[in-house]
This record gives sequence, C-alpha cells and structure tokens, in this order.
Amino acid sequence: MAVGSAAARTEDAALRALTRLPAVFVPAPLPREGRLAFWDPTGAWDPAQAGAAHPRATPTRLTVAHLGDPVRNRAVPALTLPLDAALPLLAAARAAPGTHPATACWSAAALHALRLVARGRLLPGLTADGHDAWRAGPLDTDDITHLRTVAAALPFEGHATPLPGSDPPAVPQPRALVRAFLDAVADTLPRTPAAAHASGAPFAARAPQKLPRAEDWAAEVAAGMDVGVRISLRLDLSASRVFDEGPDGTDGAAANSAGTGARSAGAAVVQVHSLADPTLVVDAAALWAGEADPAFGPRTRIDTALAVRRAARVWPPLGRLAERPAPDVLPLSEQELTDLLGVAATRLGAAGVAVHWPRDLAQDLTATAVVRPAPGAAVDGPAFFESEELLQFRWQLALGGEPLSDAEMDALAEAHRPIVRLRDRWVLVDPALVHKARRRELGLLDPVDALSAALAGSVEVDGEQVEAVPVGALAALRERLTAGVEPAPQPAGLHARLRDYQLRGLAWLELMTSLGLGGCLADDMGLGKTVTLIALHLRRARREPTLVVCPASLLGNWQREIDRFAPGTPVRRYHGQDRTLAGVDGGFVLTTYGTMRSAAAHLAEQPWGMVVADEAQHVKNPYSATAKALRTIHAPARVALTGTPVENNLSELWALLDWTTPGLLGPLKTFRARHARAVEGGIVTGEDTGAAERLARLVRPFLLRRRKSDPGIVPELPPKTETDHPVPLTREQAALYEAVVRESMVLIEGSEGMTRRGLVLKLLTSLKQICNHPAQYLKETGRPLDGRSGKLALLDELVEALLAEEGSALVFTQYVSMARLIAGHLETRAVPAALLHGGTPVAERERLVDRFQSGAVPVLVLSLKAAGTGLNLTRAGHVIHYDRWWNPAVEEQATDRAYRIGQTQPVQVHRFITEGTVEDRIAGLLEAKRALADAILGAGEASFTELTDRELADLVSLRRPS
Repeated sequence: MAVGSAAARTEDAALRALTRLPAVFVPAPLPREGRLAFWDPTGAWDPAQAGAAHPRATPTRLTVAHLGDPVRNRAVPALTLPLDAALPLLAAARAAPGTHPATACWSAAALHALRLVARGRLLPGLTADGHDAWRAGPLDTDDITHLRTVAAALPFEGHATPLPGSDPPAVPQPRALVRAFLDAVADTLPRTPAAAHASGAPFAARAPQKLPRAEDWAAEVAAGMDVGVRISLRLDLSASRVFDEGPDGTDGAAANSAGTGARSAGAAVVQVHSLADPTLVVDAAALWAGEADPAFGPRTRIDTALAVRRAARVWPPLGRLAERPAPDVLPLSEQELTDLLGVAATRLGAAGVAVHWPRDLAQDLTATAVVRPAPGAAVDGPAFFESEELLQFRWQLALGGEPLSDAEMDALAEAHRPIVRLRDRWVLVDPALVHKARRRELGLLDPVDALSAALAGSVEVDGEQVEAVPVGALAALRERLTAGVEPAPQPAGLHARLRDYQLRGLAWLELMTSLGLGGCLADDMGLGKTVTLIALHLRRARREPTLVVCPASLLGNWQREIDRFAPGTPVRRYHGQDRTLAGVDGGFVLTTYGTMRSAAAHLAEQPWGMVVADEAQHVKNPYSATAKALRTIHAPARVALTGTPVENNLSELWALLDWTTPGLLGPLKTFRARHARAVEGGIVTGEDTGAAERLARLVRPFLLRRRKSDPGIVPELPPKTETDHPVPLTREQAALYEAVVRESMVLIEGSEGMTRRGLVLKLLTSLKQICNHPAQYLKETGRPLDGRSGKLALLDELVEALLAEEGSALVFTQYVSMARLIAGHLETRAVPAALLHGGTPVAERERLVDRFQSGAVPVLVLSLKAAGTGLNLTRAGHVIHYDRWWNPAVEEQATDRAYRIGQTQPVQVHRFITEGTVEDRIAGLLEAKRALADAILGAGEASFTELTDRELADLVSLRRPS
C-alpha cells in the first residue's frame, strides 16, 4: 500500500512538474483531436521521463516560432496530451505554485470551457470538411469578455506554434486560439456511451461522421438557433387557389378565418426540420398525426409546439398551426401576404422560421440612378465642362436588366401590394422601389458632378450609395476616359527615344489636356516625367508658352533637360531680381513656387497654353498661400507632376486633382465626409467597405500612376536590394534614452490638450536624436563622436567597405544638425564627403551634384526634405537612411535620387533601426501607411499625440535584447 501510494505520488509530482513549463494548444481539423503540448524553451528538457507518468502522453518534437531577426522556426522537446487527459491537469494547475504564465492562462480557459459545458452551452455544427463537431455556444457577453481577457494575458509561449504554410513564420492570434480551444473541449466532453441517446448518433462517437449537404443547417445552428426543430414556410403565390371543404365540414387543407371554400391571396406550406439530424424533414400535418419518421418522437412534437408558440408572437397567423388538425398548408389573406413579404419575413428569420420564396417569383427588379445629357447638349471637349447646361438625374427601374418603360414605372408607382403582375410575371416589389418609381426625378447635375457620378459608378441619394449609370454621350465620354490609350507617336523635334510606357503617358496627357480636364502624372521618381512633359509641349504645338512651377533646386534641371531634349525651344527663367515676361512667345517659362506666390497677379495676366506644377506635393495643402496663388493662374490645360500624390492623407490627393480638374471631387469637406474617412478608416481596421474602390474608379482616369516594379518598367532598371540594419544602443545612449522617457512621461501624464501634444512630439524628437547620436541631442560641438553611437559605428563600417570597392553613397538624415555631425566626422576620418541641405544656394547645389556625379566626392550627406526630390544622383550604388522619416513616401522619394531611369548599377538601400527603441516599433507601422496610397492609386508623428499614456509608454519604452 505504501509502495503504491509512493508511486502515485511520484506520478502526480511528475505531472505537476509539467505545469512549470509553458503549455500551448495545438488545434486539429477535427476539434476533439486537438492536443495540449508542454514544451521547454531552453531545449534541454527530456520529456520521456514525464511522459512515463501518464500512459496517454506522447513525447515529441514541437515546431515553435522563435522571435528574432528574422523570425524562424525551431524544434523543441515537448510532451503532448489529448484534451480529456489534459483537462484534469489544467484544472489543478491554477492553484499550483510555480505554474508558468502560459499554462495558467490555458488553465483559466479550461475552467471556463468546463463551465460552458456544464451550463449546456453546446451547439452541434460541422468542420470545414463536413464532419460532425460540437462547438461552445452561444456565448453571452460575460463569456466573450472572459475569453478576451484570457487571450490578452496569454504570453507568446502559449501560442508560439506557427500557422501551417506561413512564410515568414506567423503564429495564431491568441483570441482565435482560445476560441478554438473552447470548441475542442466542447467537442470532447459530450462523447460518452450515453451520448447517442441524448443527441443522436452523429454527435456521440469520437470517430468523425460525414454529414453531406448540411452546410445551411450548420450555419443556422451556429448562429444560435434552437437545438431541436426549425419551422419553415414555402410560399405559394397563386392568387386563384381555393381551399375546398373537407369531409368533416372544415377546410380540407386548413381551418382558417377566411371560411370554407374561400379564395386566398396565397398559401404557405409548413414543414418541420430536425436540427439534431438535418436529413429529417416532415410536413406539419404528418407530424401532428404521428405519421412522420419514427425519429420524430414525442420530444420533437413538444419542441415544435414551443417553436410555433414563439414564432406566433412574431407573426400571429402562425398561431393557426396550433389548431387540430394542424395544417400543412396555411392560407394567407392579402394583408397577411403583404406582411409576410414585408417586414414579417425578417422578424420570422430572426425567430428561427425560414421563409422560402417560389422559384418562379421574380425578385430581380432593380433601380439605378441614370445620368443623361439634355437632348442636343455637347459632351465632347472643354465645351462640355464650360457649358451651363445641366444634366438629367433620375431613377431608372429594370426587370431582369431590361429597363421599364415610363408606362410600366407608372403602373408600378400605383401598386399597393408587395407583388405585382408585370410582363406576364409575378414580381416581388420592395416598397423602396415603389417610392423610387413615384419620385423618379432626382434633380439636375452640373457637368463635373455628372462626370464624377459616372466615373465612380455610384452616387449618394438620401444617405444611400446607389449605382449611377451614364447614358448617351456621357457614357461615350466615360468610355474615352476609361478605355486606356495606345502609345502616342513620338513628336517631331524631340531629341530622345521615349520608352513605351512614356509614350503611353504622353498619349494619356494629350487626351486629358485636349478634353480640358487636366491630370496628375504620378509616376515613381526617376521614370522620366520631365521628358514626357517636354514631349507633350511639343505635341500640343500652341503659340502660348507653357509655365512650369517647380522648387528652386529644379530650375537648372528643367533648363538642362529642355536644352537637351528639345533644342531650339525657347526657355526663360522667371526668377530673381531681373525677372520679366516681356517678349515671351511660346516655349517654356520656368519659375519657383516662391516666386509664383509673390508674382501670381502678374503671371495671371499672361496667356498660357499649359501650366505645370512639378513636385506638386508642394501645394498639397489647399489652404496654403502657395496653393491659393497657383489657382489664380488660368490655362486650358493643367498638369501636376509628383511621385507621391498621397503622402499622409487623402486631402492631399483632393488638393492636386481639384487644381488640375476643379470641382471633380466636390468641396473638400464633402470629400472628407464621403470618401476620405471611409477609405482611411477601412485601411486602419482592415475592413473592406468598398469605399477605396469607389474612390479609385473616380480618380483613376485623372491620375496616371506607374511604379518601378510594374512589369513594363522593371526591365528598364537594375535590381534594388533593401536591408534593415538593427543597431544596438551604446551604454550612453541607453542611459539617456531611459532618463528622457522617465522624465517626459511624468510631465505628459500630468498634462492635456495642446500642451500634452507638444510634449509628446518633443519626446519623440528627443528619442530619435538620442538614437542618432548623443551629441545631436546634447547639442555638442567639438567633442569626438567615436564609440558613442551604434549607428555611427555601422556607418563607418559601410563607408569603409564601399570605398574599398570604389563605390559611392548617399547618406540621408532628416536633421541638418545630424548631417553636419556626420560630414564633420567623415572629414576627421579623411573620407571625401560633401554636405547638401536646405540652406545650400542653388548654384552650389548644382556644383555639388556635378562633383558627386563625376566621382570627385564618393559620399554625399543630405538632409532628407531638402534633397529628397528633384536630384539625379545615379552615381550612387548605395543609399543609407541614417534615421527613419516617419512617412514611407518621403523616404522612397529620397531613395529615388539614385534608383531611377539612367541608373546602370544595382542599388543597395540601407535603413538603420536602433533595437528595442521607438524606431524599432515604428518600422512595422510604416507598412500600413503604404497601404493607403496603394488602395487609391499616411499621418506622421502627429498621429502619435493621440495615444493614451499607457499606449505611449509602451511605444517609447526601451526593450533590452534578450
């Protein structure tokens, strides 16, 4: 006895020792076959000894994801238990000392799963391949809250098993894994020898049972329907149906208030379905008479009576089903039919009563908002948009896609029943469609609003998005805008061979400007927008000059490109003290945004054939003085050139397109409410509301976007390799970082409003500067920089390597102060380097670019915003982002100084990211901001000012490498 007790204690101790290891649930396609695995993160544990204490334990090797850079899979020793064997151990683990946090979470989930089963919260259902499986449910609010709490507390070790086929490895979301565990427990416990008598054979055995054609039934059960029976009504809408008198003096089909032999407006065939076995279906009369399948026993009749009673509360005519003999055909009066085809069907569906429409009932009556020009109106060229003619906007109803005539819509408008006879068919009519037939005219639209509706394909009417269809000449205009273009022939006088994609861009620009619409050429930087625009000028061959507005740094580039590709074309710089427009006759006039802003009134007096805004993101704020001045300069054609039509939000896209095609997107306030908020919200939440696609259809004809990765372009460019370099903080950096976080969070937690936002931005700036170098944050000068920054040490290594290979590099930083520190540091190391920033004069900028391109200076240090656009620096084979600009579009613009048409060598992009810091956490968030631009063709640091104190602390806290 003593020996047996000692052995039992030894086995118990061995099993309890498992709880000190992390547990992870490993789901299976059949929920009850899931297993619980205990594993050792160190890899030194031998599971065989612990496995000997339990006959159903299986020692194995478990694949888990290892967090690192990169994330990778690894195999660790583990011991797995089936759920029925693991549950007692988990139930006791909650109170056991030394229980691992992951195992404690699974213990809490197991206890809650046991409570759900004890409460009878079980629903039969199907696996993905159609086998029987119990699931936990329905869950009430407290159950869901508990599930989320357990999932939020589950550490990484508790869900570290990678998802099948994920590359790189991805682990399950804790909430989904905990939910799968509850279902697995629910599918395990009810399978006892007595289960067949309580729930039926399909849900009693452990072996999987195939239930064919039961998907609809499973969906209803999973939605929380009664686990018993379901009533269904199959409608017969024959208005000539007569119910004959039966042999006992009652209606032979049903006793109803209409009386014997009454003519009804329709009827409902009543059927009862078993939810325990979806193959069992019987008419109601057969069930009440005891003539049904023996599987429909007394319990089924009780469940049916209860279901009928509940349904009759929703729709009183069902109360007649409780009469004897029970009807299997329920006559319906016209009013009852109207109710059933209206809101009653929805209420019955919510109560578990399915309503099935006849197969011959037409339900394809639709309404579209049609936009058509007035008869004789011009819909071609600028005259359409300059016209004061308004376009008709009205509802058009169609049956089966065939438009109804006005007479048919009049007949529909007079209908007072939910079914009408139309074109020799019974048609189910939504009351909303009747309303549209009565009020067909929706008003008049101006040409720009009409085109917007036609391109977007939908329009908002009474707060509802409805399909908008152009007809007639407006449809032809939409076809011209959306059909695509063939490459245009190269213009005479152009001394360049345009690539195929540039010829297509030229054809598109020519189409848009000829229609008086304008457009935005939003090709990636370096794809030749300048030469395409020069070719467009030559193709248009107008007497009026083309005005080009660009940053000051690009004046020289534009003049060189025009002289090179269109020699003999007059070019004048309207810039500086001696600027004048006297004698301008054709050709190009080049000016800067600053000069344009101050001389807008004078420029507006000059007739222009075309106005071009290069690097048009400079006017992305429509309320800025620069944007307002640009709008005062009129021309029959307006073209915006930019590689980043969306940097932070969609209001910037509105500003560009509202300049090129005024009125296209409506007022900014309306655009924000109708499009931008829905699109940006959907990108953040991952919810596809269709808003992005609607906006894309609207703007796509007016914005041509090509990327370097496009199949027609990528062969023109050498390969580009992007590498993120994790860099450790030095001891000095780490101490400064933690001190600034600690001191700043005290101030932030005690402030609010604008003061708090300012403190958050100050904190983020300070942390980024510390990550760059302590000397930048401390504003030191003259003190040696070596050995104090992980980033600077890595920069030294990269520069030394590329100089040994006779390479060249661009080094970008967003801070001029850091750029000066880097340039000075390279000078002390005898590295030939030059510095270019916003304060560099135009002439000096051009000289520095020429020296770099000639190879005289192998390293060029640049401030990001001042040098991220307009420069051609194809000498560089390496681009180094010393710090991250928290907007990926701006960062890519900087990279495109080297990675552009004309580059002949592979380009390597290096991004420095300090480990465990705010930079590390932000790197992942930058990918979401790319999605916003991609969806239509994000916010910068300011968006972080709205974080809670807890979220902010988590963002900026220093995580030391393990």
